[in-house]
Amino acid sequence: MKTPRIVLAGGSGFLGQTLAKHCLSLGWEPVVLTRSPGQHGIVREVAWDADSPGEWIQELESAAAVVNLTGRTVNCRYTAANRKQMMDSRVNSTHILGRAIAQCSQPPPVWLNCSSATIYRHTFGPAWNETGTDFAATPEVNDAFSLEVIHAWERELDTAMTPQTRKVALRTTIVLGHGDNSVFPVLCRLARLGLGGRMGSGKQFVSWLHQLDFCRAVEWLINHENISGPVNLAAPNPLPNGEMMRLFRELVGQPIGLPATEWMLEIGAFFLRTETELILKSRRVVPGKLLADGFEFRFPTMRDALQNLFLNPTSTPAKS
Repeated sequence: MKTPRIVLAGGSGFLGQTLAKHCLSLGWEPVVLTRSPGQHGIVREVAWDADSPGEWIQELESAAAVVNLTGRTVNCRYTAANRKQMMDSRVNSTHILGRAIAQCSQPPPVWLNCSSATIYRHTFGPAWNETGTDFAATPEVNDAFSLEVIHAWERELDTAMTPQTRKVALRTTIVLGHGDNSVFPVLCRLARLGLGGRMGSGKQFVSWLHQLDFCRAVEWLINHENISGPVNLAAPNPLPNGEMMRLFRELVGQPIGLPATEWMLEIGAFFLRTETELILKSRRVVPGKLLADGFEFRFPTMRDALQNLFLNPTSTPAKS
């Protein structure tokens, strides 16, 4: 039987490298499309610029799946230049992948394209599943630009002419894991320093996912042909920020956690070159489609996830 080839576009970051290891554990062949091939080491890497055709297109022929993880990090100040890069990196990579898949004689049967659960309206009420259609911006958390990017991102996926390829928009929440782009080590450090108190009111909900369940959900979506369209990649139990920080303090053994008011967060965000929207928006999202299809989370609660990551400080079991 031929080894399934999984193309990971923009797969050189935290999520891509984590997913590549998971693919290897399944006996699959991950291939990473990256601007800097040969610098990450664990799997075969192929050069692409995420914007134009190239030799990388041949990797799509007869591939079992394509997963597009491309996108400039949102953990930055939203200057005009950074906004352009955030928008272009997502929309252009999706556009060129759609064109490339359409040209394949044997196109991949499924295309998973990253999106964001930030698309749902800021809420302290009932959680959003994929039936939610209230995507209005909330001025007090300043999320209008983020929503503009996500709508353009998903629209590019929706309009791609790939009739032989099932398309899934991965509305991903915060993924907790060991990696430079994960918030997990940052919050551990704050908690140990006694700075792990509530952020803002502490009432805003945090939707999240353990890195292993992220990989297992991607594996599930590749294998389950009945699922298409937007899919929330989130654990089934979002929790308030204040409760999350209490769990971090408990697990690092630090009883003190100084709170950070909104004005403190504004100052801190300025010096850390990021935006307070990432902290203050209440994202209360649940995985409606995955649960309805029978997917079982290995780490359904934040306590489960944090305990596992604390017990496995350098790596997490990859097998599902």
